[in-house]
Amino acid sequence: MAGFEDKFWWSQDGLRLHYRDYPGREDRPPILCLPGLTRNVRDFEPVAERLAGEWRVICIELRGRGESAYAKDPMSYVPLVYLQDIDRLLDELALPRLVGIGTSLGGIMLMLMAATRRGCLAGALLNDIGPDIAEAGLERIRRNVGSGSAQPTWVHAARTVAEVQGMIYPDYALEDWLRLARRFYRLTGQGRIVLDYDQRLAEPLRAPGGGAAGVDLWPAFEALAGAPLTLVRGALSDLLTPETAAEMQVRVPQMDLVTVPRVGHAPTLEEPEAVGAIDRLLDRVLAQA
Repeated sequence: MAGFEDKFWWSQDGLRLHYRDYPGREDRPPILCLPGLTRNVRDFEPVAERLAGEWRVICIELRGRGESAYAKDPMSYVPLVYLQDIDRLLDELALPRLVGIGTSLGGIMLMLMAATRRGCLAGALLNDIGPDIAEAGLERIRRNVGSGSAQPTWVHAARTVAEVQGMIYPDYALEDWLRLARRFYRLTGQGRIVLDYDQRLAEPLRAPGGGAAGVDLWPAFEALAGAPLTLVRGALSDLLTPETAAEMQVRVPQMDLVTVPRVGHAPTLEEPEAVGAIDRLLDRVLAQA
């Protein structure tokens, strides 16, 4: 297992936020991994452990997730505030240029970064997300976020995850669900197994217009065109439609579009198709360096 350091930074409103820093070569831009809505750094363990050493990999936890502090105001759980948090970290680390890998919400953040920090991305991979978000997927997320309860055992946690996400990973066996459950849940000091995020994340989602980025994301997506770009889509995704993926390809023709079969929203990036997509992206980044 590749080694990493747990590190922290501070948001402008005084929250202590967490990231993992996997060391790698200093002559390459670091890789910044941004997780999905309710997720944390553990989602990127397979990616980081495979790439660390050759690449520095920084995996962050947004406010209200994992070891990052929970916000006093749940209405700060929105993309434009997350963008401010990420900007502070990048300024603190003096990272003018990096490669971004973003799953779902993390991909939205990469689009916003491309639009607001011009030239900061040496390459980007969007994992099952685009400028248009399908309402069916948003509704599923609104229904599930913030509705979890504590589980008595890890097997119970795995079965709960399977009940909610069985349509996303139809080929998973119990050991796969157990692995996923350990990314979703954490064990408290009192021995309880609980979801590893602030349940109040659901509040902005359920407000009018909840789930939208707050801006038209098509111009932000097109701002990614100046560097190598990859889109990974789950073939069964209910959040990123084939039509949106096709339009993204039209607008940025050099984008590498990769479909992961028999997976919904979102691929774990451990699938062979996704591993190959990451490696091709990084080869393109090096070729343009």
